Amino acid sequence: MDLKDFYYDLPKELIAQDALLQRDSARLMTLHRHSDRMEHRVFSDITDYIRPNDCLVLNNTKVIPARLHGKREDTGASVELLLLKRREKDIWETLVKPGKKARVGTKLLFGDGLLRGEIVDIVEEGNRLVQFGYEGIFEEILDRLGQMPLPPYITHPLKDRNRYQTVYAKYDGSAAAPTAGLHFTPQLLLQLQNMGVTIAEITLHVGLGTFRPVKETDVLKHHMHAEYFQIDEAAAEKINRTKEEGGRVISVGTTSTRTLEAAADENGRLNASSGWTDIFIYPGYSFRVIDGLITNFHLPESTLLMLVSAFAGRERILEAYAEAVREKYRFFSFGDAMLII
Repeated sequence: MDLKDFYYDLPKELIAQDALLQRDSARLMTLHRHSDRMEHRVFSDITDYIRPNDCLVLNNTKVIPARLHGKREDTGASVELLLLKRREKDIWETLVKPGKKARVGTKLLFGDGLLRGEIVDIVEEGNRLVQFGYEGIFEEILDRLGQMPLPPYITHPLKDRNRYQTVYAKYDGSAAAPTAGLHFTPQLLLQLQNMGVTIAEITLHVGLGTFRPVKETDVLKHHMHAEYFQIDEAAAEKINRTKEEGGRVISVGTTSTRTLEAAADENGRLNASSGWTDIFIYPGYSFRVIDGLITNFHLPESTLLMLVSAFAGRERILEAYAEAVREKYRFFSFGDAMLII
């Protein structure tokens, strides 16, 4: 399977730079997997496609202000840190820029020393383990000093941190937002519940994989970075019951999809579980849990585009993306949405 099989041409002006004023006013392309139908609506119309006995699965991870700007203690040179995942209480795996001179023992200062860091190890792909020192509560200091880790294709400053956060975000831990969920409002979720739709919340903390492009020409050689997930008993029971009663499990985003598919047994049944997953879903994969997927429009040659291609078919997805370009949909994190059913 060749990387170029997942390439498409995207004009730069279609990359959304800002979140819409109203979350659920984004455009919605609905792709019907078992027919040639493709519909163009707005996201709030999603209530026309989700049935009372369906289960909507949300990833309730919360993005932390994971980007820190500081300086080296020895030279005063500027340094940027991206927190990827907590290894121990005060030791984090990070991405350091510039990285070449970020040797073990290098000491870093943030906020005039309010937060101190020391590189204690170099791990996979050059990531640095940094041990932090501080007075007080780490999360409060991070909230004060850190910035939201917007993807590199978004160049506009983020005016409101909450716009890179879902309305149902609960548990700190992500270095990027599960962006399909950004379109939901509390009112829309309540409307769906009042229709009889079951809402199940699971957690996957989005990590390094979001920032790493696929470098292998042969897609099958690509290695996904592990991310932490958790499914509690209540969520597993809701999803299992939906399947048993003939309802559809509709996953909100690729992160929810990867969590469900990684945690399910061979019969598609879930138990309460937690751990790390590096599941890589590409065409040829047989889905065990999900029956529908809400997602954004993804980067060319990305693992996310491969996942949606596995669910709807590569040619069908590329046709839909070509249609989205013609119709001037907004792409990527702050862009428009696609429902695949």
